[in-house]
Amino acid sequence: MNVSIVIPLYNQLKFTKLCLESLSAFGRSGAEIILVDNGSSDGTAEFLAPCSDMTVISNPQNFGCAVAWNQGVKASHGEWVIILNNDVIVPSQWLDGLLQFAKQEKLDIVSPAIREGEYNYDIEMYAREYISKMQNVKRLGIADGICFMVHRSVFDKIGFFDEHFRIGQFEDVDFFRRAKMAGFRLGITGRSLIHHFGSITQKAIRKDKVVRPYEEENRAYYRQKWRLNRWKRFWERRQEKWDHFVWRIVEKTFYSHTLKEKWQGGRLRYH
Repeated sequence: MNVSIVIPLYNQLKFTKLCLESLSAFGRSGAEIILVDNGSSDGTAEFLAPCSDMTVISNPQNFGCAVAWNQGVKASHGEWVIILNNDVIVPSQWLDGLLQFAKQEKLDIVSPAIREGEYNYDIEMYAREYISKMQNVKRLGIADGICFMVHRSVFDKIGFFDEHFRIGQFEDVDFFRRAKMAGFRLGITGRSLIHHFGSITQKAIRKDKVVRPYEEENRAYYRQKWRLNRWKRFWERRQEKWDHFVWRIVEKTFYSHTLKEKWQGGRLRYH
């Protein structure tokens, strides 16, 4: 299978182990695995040392998502490159679903459906039931930074991730915007489902008072780069909210699921 999976790491070893265990048990299917450790200090480096069946790139400090993603992509060999958060668990067939959807719809960037929050269910059983109902459901024109599969031709044409974005936030949105402007097609599919615990690394970094307010800085840089004044931001947000509202209502009404679900406040919520 001509697929590479790039996973950036910064501490959170517990979640990294769960992610790699699920890939090994269900979802690797011969794909090349590239782990980029951004200066972890919680035993991640020691855990990765014997992982001879994977490519490990070790950075002396946290260079951020964009740098780590670029390192992983440049070290990869697959026709398709999957960027995957380390706080993710995958079931069987998740990779086949992405590849089938990309081929059928002739897409260049593809994301799976996502259930987020507490891991309080059997993902194998849930995924089978979910995909049986949602396999033909799609949202075109968007992708999700938690997990997205990119055809090599996209990097060849528009380049890599913008490393001006510090730590994390907006580098994925910027990349998707550039890809769409270059004529590439994006989509999210119900043929593939993953579990996402929910921005575990970003939440931990935000608690560190020593770190500069990178999220605000990245937001300002993104707006300046794309010349997004107040009115442009207003209309883009309005269109985005309307699209998601329609998708959510249609999917929940006809399929009893949505392509983005989150366990919150003791119940499953639909987005």
